[in-house]
Amino acid sequence: MADEKLRKRKSEKALEKIDQSSLDKPDKAEKLDKSEKTKPKYGDQVKRPRNATETMWGISFFIVCVLSFATRFWRLSEPAKVVFDEVHFGKFASYYLRGTYFFDVHPPLGKLMIAAAGYLVGYDGHFLFENINDDYIENKVPYISLRMLPASCGALTIVFAFLTLKEIGLSIPGALFGAALLIFDNSLVTQSRLILLDSMLMLFALMSTFSYIKFYKLRHREFTPLWWTWLSATGVCLALTLGVKMVGLFIISAVGVATLVDLWRLLDIQRGLTLRQFTRHFAARALCLIFLPLGIYLSFFYVHFAILKKSGPGDAFMSPAFQAELIGSDLRSRSSAIPYSANVTFKHRDLSAFLHSHADRYPRTYDDGRISSEGQQVTGYPHRDLNNHWEIIPVDLELNPSFPTYELSAEEKERNVRYLRNGDHVRLRHIRTNTFLVTHDVASSLMSTHMEITTLPQVTADARYNETLWKVEVIDGEKDAKVLSRRHHLRVINYQHRVAIHCHKGILPDWGFGQHEVNGNKNQHESYNTWFFDEIMHERIVNGTEIGEEPEKRDDKKLSFVQKFLELQGLMISHNAGLTKPHPYSSTPITWPFVLRGISFWETKEGLKQIYLLGNPLTWWTSIIGTMMYVAMWILDRILLRRGLDDFGFAVRRWWDRSIGFLFVTWALHWLPHFLMGRMLFLHHYLLAYIFSAMTAAAVLEFIGRIVGEDTAHLGPSTPASKWLTSRGHGGPFYWLFLSVLSAVSIWGFWWFSPLSYGSGFATQADLRARKWLSSWDLQHA
Repeated sequence: MADEKLRKRKSEKALEKIDQSSLDKPDKAEKLDKSEKTKPKYGDQVKRPRNATETMWGISFFIVCVLSFATRFWRLSEPAKVVFDEVHFGKFASYYLRGTYFFDVHPPLGKLMIAAAGYLVGYDGHFLFENINDDYIENKVPYISLRMLPASCGALTIVFAFLTLKEIGLSIPGALFGAALLIFDNSLVTQSRLILLDSMLMLFALMSTFSYIKFYKLRHREFTPLWWTWLSATGVCLALTLGVKMVGLFIISAVGVATLVDLWRLLDIQRGLTLRQFTRHFAARALCLIFLPLGIYLSFFYVHFAILKKSGPGDAFMSPAFQAELIGSDLRSRSSAIPYSANVTFKHRDLSAFLHSHADRYPRTYDDGRISSEGQQVTGYPHRDLNNHWEIIPVDLELNPSFPTYELSAEEKERNVRYLRNGDHVRLRHIRTNTFLVTHDVASSLMSTHMEITTLPQVTADARYNETLWKVEVIDGEKDAKVLSRRHHLRVINYQHRVAIHCHKGILPDWGFGQHEVNGNKNQHESYNTWFFDEIMHERIVNGTEIGEEPEKRDDKKLSFVQKFLELQGLMISHNAGLTKPHPYSSTPITWPFVLRGISFWETKEGLKQIYLLGNPLTWWTSIIGTMMYVAMWILDRILLRRGLDDFGFAVRRWWDRSIGFLFVTWALHWLPHFLMGRMLFLHHYLLAYIFSAMTAAAVLEFIGRIVGEDTAHLGPSTPASKWLTSRGHGGPFYWLFLSVLSAVSIWGFWWFSPLSYGSGFATQADLRARKWLSSWDLQHA
């Protein structure tokens, strides 16, 4: 009997070392001795009389709700003008209500929600938000109703942050302080009061965090209905976050890291799970956190495509096959086959520049000392011009007899015409200068690894015939099928040198008149090698349509939903990465936690009014200090452990690592990836990271002020001061006072900078300048 008891005790100790969370199991708690039962569990809410505790939390929740909504809805009608990126997201909402296709780098959900808000109040999308400062009232736009949606989302973000802090075990003052850091932050208020997407992004990210924590706390009640509910809720919220902006991947990665750590613990053989049981856990998480969010995310795009059926400003970004399905698209009414001997223009897919040539020549010597051929310039020109016209000429078998003789089809014989087909080799004659397009072994002007493209007069071109032959290759086209104008994207590849005609964003110097460089690219499949035929001039072509053809009735193969989704998703990613153009209010990630730069959203000289996105420096500096304190304390604790000194103990450290650690990792995953991005970045990219930084800081202060000191009342004068800030439960008077002072400082900072958030203006320029604490804050009129 004694041996059996000894084995049982050893088994229980082993389980405690594997996962201290077993202390929360009801059956385990029953085996603890009486003194252990009365000891509060770190990270758990300390037992108080039920009604008193619920009342205190209820009052706190009410206060947070009132202050969150009040600060976001105050002066929501001001200014009654288009502000900052309302020109984009308001416009996109109008396009949804019109059913007109547009392109944006962000997923559809946030814009669909704004459009839905407009639809519910009777807005028909008549206003296109063209310019900052356009008047809403004059144009009869229900802008207050549109702004109410992001304002509500911004307020609810704070509510879920408060509830999350409650769930991880903070006391009432700790959770209220964390909420105060968010309620009284100027940047969150500013971003939430306008027709923008960030408040929706932040709300869904906080809902994801809250749901996952609720699920994790049910880890000892696995596969119950409530367990499945919160696991599924997490997946739904992750999909909602990603559906607003692609940076929703950051919260997905945070939940993903936590899930992998949880699964790694479950895999330990000493947890007692069979492989079958572990597989059930893995499958449940895969179903709810991968496949469920993916399905919901796809549904947003299904709705997007279902609504936007009409041709619009986004057509040019999409493939011809995609455009052909849009009602009113030029690809339906102005697309034709291309007869040989037609005069045509080539248009670049991404730059909307035409293949162009003129009599001016490349300079003999470039600035870097390299030598050119002094040939006729071939460039990319963004406007319609007679110098954009080229004639398509078939291969002359006398000059190159290796090509097979072409047999006309019955249709071509009937119409007395030969059509250009996928894979044909042609010569391109420049109409205005009567020269032939050629490339040769001379480096291009801006890219030394690419070949120069120029033109040659006929005598010289005939002597170098193979260098003047170009293969027309339709991307994903059927071999020998007719090439269609506008509808087919294609590459034009030199027969001898195997380089594709390439046009890029590089601009030629004055000798090239500031036009785009065109050169020969050895990487034939690069995206900037993509062109299409735009205008076709031939006796059989009338108004872009060939005589006898009915393009509207052409039986083209339609794209599937998956094909449309993959095309749009790829374009969203590539264009988002390509947003590298310098901006006067851009900033670098290292400056964000310290509020070194802001963004001017709107301004008017009348009353010195302006809206300037700026974090409350008092809350932001408090938050980053608290976050860095977590790092320092975590490292110090690990060093002390290596020396055999354990100040925290297992239970405290478990809460420290799993609760505050989760918030810290989430903050890091929302900030650090920006250092790897090449696109232009702005302060608003840090707002979600700031929320998790503020929550981390609140939890760290809770740890110092309450958790560490709960069981130290018996210690003498040598006890560190931080351990005297508390008594059991929700903190002692000194802890409340300490957080109250910090909250009051935050409220004062919010009030001081509020004219920049609400656009209420300043009485004098001196009042405005007083708000400019740092020289890097580029306030208007200061």
